[in-house]
Amino acid sequence: MSTSRKIKLGFILHGVGRTWNDWRHPDKDVNASTSFSFYKQQAQLAEKGKFDFLFVADSLSITEKSSPHYLNRIEPITILSSLAAVTDHIGLVGTLTVSYSEPFNVARQFASLDHISGGRAAWNVVTSWLGDTAANFSKAEHPAHNVRYRIAAEYLDVVQGLWDSWEEGAHAGDKESGVFVDPEKLHRLDHKGEFFQVRGPLNIKRSPQGQPVIFQAGASDDGRNFAAKYAEAIFTHAPTFDDGVAYYSDVKSRAKGFGRNADALYVLPGIAPIVGETDAEAEAKYRELAALESLDTGFGFLSRTFNDHDFRQYDLDAPFPDVEHIGLNSQQSSTKRILAEVRAEGLTLRQVVERLATPRGAFVGSPETVANTLQHWFEDGAADGFVVFEPLPGQLELFVEKVIPILQQRGLFRTEYEGTTFRESLGLPFPENRYTSSRAERSVA
Repeated sequence: MSTSRKIKLGFILHGVGRTWNDWRHPDKDVNASTSFSFYKQQAQLAEKGKFDFLFVADSLSITEKSSPHYLNRIEPITILSSLAAVTDHIGLVGTLTVSYSEPFNVARQFASLDHISGGRAAWNVVTSWLGDTAANFSKAEHPAHNVRYRIAAEYLDVVQGLWDSWEEGAHAGDKESGVFVDPEKLHRLDHKGEFFQVRGPLNIKRSPQGQPVIFQAGASDDGRNFAAKYAEAIFTHAPTFDDGVAYYSDVKSRAKGFGRNADALYVLPGIAPIVGETDAEAEAKYRELAALESLDTGFGFLSRTFNDHDFRQYDLDAPFPDVEHIGLNSQQSSTKRILAEVRAEGLTLRQVVERLATPRGAFVGSPETVANTLQHWFEDGAADGFVVFEPLPGQLELFVEKVIPILQQRGLFRTEYEGTTFRESLGLPFPENRYTSSRAERSVA
């Protein structure tokens, strides 16, 4: 079988692990979250497997109850800049919040990463949902959910405007004439909006891929609209195939409603595949992972989802507490999903915590089984690709050595990178500079 449409694959760098207890596995390096050598090994292995990108999530607020990886970890731009020097093709996606940073700095940081990497940078635009983050940035309170997305829309407009400060050829560097910059091709932004006033121009020229790729993880209604309107790739959570289909259909429809080509927007659910030589061996590995977990992991996920609310104060075997009001300014999509399950099934707090502690996922089995599931989601309307977590040590290597060759044999995944920039490998268009485009339109008129 061969198809022109290919699965997109990202790998998330998660150091000691994504849960509260998987760091206890005997083969885990407890210093992995701050180990450049560990990240270098994972990055080069993912590139060997022809993954599209590396993904670094982030958070700016911790408590003593935060998961181990988030308690002690390297800042995204720093680690991605380092990895740019030891990789050649793989994309570099970093998370950076619009609620606690400035557009000029962010535009400069990602433009710099794009130059360092030869055109492989991408920005995962987030609004930050943990309310206590405000206390780390001299803010009296955390912005309301709808306000955060208004901030995000203006912020992204400013950053992309700054990325267009330099047209192609603006950096003349003509030693004979003494002209370093063509002033006709260097532009101030002069933005004055609801939240930001930014003059410009940006003090670094346009990057090799025109502009870094825009990722987003919108799941609430506001988030889905933002992602459908602005993002080029969406990192999402889909516990089941049906959840994936519903999200995929919804966000693609919204993108069309904004006048976009929905095929140029990639929907990428996060998955944690567990691969064994046989289905039975994979199930045994899942049980090995589940045995590491405890109610602590379930409480951790639940607390973070509801803005660090303390659920340990409630009776575990009583009905799930009435906390709907807490979810209004946190992770709305996740809180709504949990509360919907509670209402539909009459779940106790213990049942919710246990589900969160040891989710099995759909991608457990032999290489053939995992490849079949990936193909099913990809071909039947649940995903354009996937962001892969490593649930157990060694699973990335097994995925690269065992699963990817099957996808390649079926014509579902690349055998070589398609270009030198991230946009070229993803099949995304080169964004024309707005000032160049405007000049061309004037000349035609």
